[in-house]
Amino acid sequence: MAVTIEEALDYIYKNVKAKSLKILPIEEALGSVLAENITASHNLPPYDNSAMDGYAVKVADALKEVTVEHTIFAGDDSKEALKGGFAIKIMTGARIPLGCEAIVPIEDVTLTNNGVKLPGFIKASKHIRLCGEDIKSGTILLKKGQRIHAHHITLLASQGISHIKVHKKPKVAVFASGNELKMHFESVASHQLYNTNSPTFCSRVQELGCEVDFIGTACDSLDAIYEHIQSALESDLVVTSGGVSVGDADFTKEAFGKFGYEIFFDKIEIKPGKPTTFGRIKDTLVLNLPGNPLAAALNFELFAQSIILALSGDEEKYIATIETKISNDCTIRGGRRSLIPGYFDGYEFTPHDNFSPGMITPLAHSNAYIITDGKCELIKKDSRVKIISTRFSFNSKEQKSLSCS
Repeated sequence: MAVTIEEALDYIYKNVKAKSLKILPIEEALGSVLAENITASHNLPPYDNSAMDGYAVKVADALKEVTVEHTIFAGDDSKEALKGGFAIKIMTGARIPLGCEAIVPIEDVTLTNNGVKLPGFIKASKHIRLCGEDIKSGTILLKKGQRIHAHHITLLASQGISHIKVHKKPKVAVFASGNELKMHFESVASHQLYNTNSPTFCSRVQELGCEVDFIGTACDSLDAIYEHIQSALESDLVVTSGGVSVGDADFTKEAFGKFGYEIFFDKIEIKPGKPTTFGRIKDTLVLNLPGNPLAAALNFELFAQSIILALSGDEEKYIATIETKISNDCTIRGGRRSLIPGYFDGYEFTPHDNFSPGMITPLAHSNAYIITDGKCELIKKDSRVKIISTRFSFNSKEQKSLSCS
């Protein structure tokens, strides 16, 4: 019996465990998922310091001419103390001297023979960065399950952290089956096709931060598929395409069965991609996708990505949507919930005007998709829809205003 999309995802979340751990230097940790909380051991700033090039002054000396005898540079271990009637020239980032109540920027003073004349109003603590105002020692900087991005490296480096504990990256094996398939580096006869699914999955798996092994293309025989499975079982996840429907040459499930394949589901109420199958052989997870390229790619985005996110230990393992409007009327053949590819330009979603399970062009020209209800036959222009990203990064082909109105 076919499961719903939600039931299929529940099977994934219940049966996929995060990978084991390892230690990495922060220079190699980009894209990894933290396996521990990171706690600050130092205040940032570590001391009160100047936010401007200017003068350390007393508030009571506003409008006065004050004497300047010293300059403090960033990095100086100065022991100077400020007294009334005096100012100390100070550079950005330099430690605030004892007795300083505010910093007056260089451009706000008037130079005199003996020093500077200060402006008429000086606000206490102005242009002083206080010790710990950014990070306080003992606070949690990053939490277990967060994926490390470049600006997280900034936090780690600010604390002198050189190594962190992370989850190992998932290892994924990919292969396809079909007598008609040839690789892109082979010659094809008039009755054959190039295998587009495997290169697509290998690339997408790498984009999702995994190690990938391409096992090859198996012909439609039990022995050939069995051999490919045997080569793939050292991985955390095996992703296949083809051979999972009900045709005479569809041997994939039977071949996996010889290894003790525990199937969690083998049909989903979805279009395209109904025969998508998910299961496990001992500690290796298996996702069998249909052979049609668009069906395989869209179901990979929904189900393989969910498996990979769960394997990685990412706390944000659930696929999220962005709500927007649809740019034009979209007619849908009802009966099952449908995956419809299209393009999101930051303002609205435009469904691809011509697509079918065997095509490859629609996904290449899309950056998102929507999931429609099985009873839905028409989505009217300007209706609100929930889109799921396949690859958009909020960049645009045209320069647009970046400011809020």
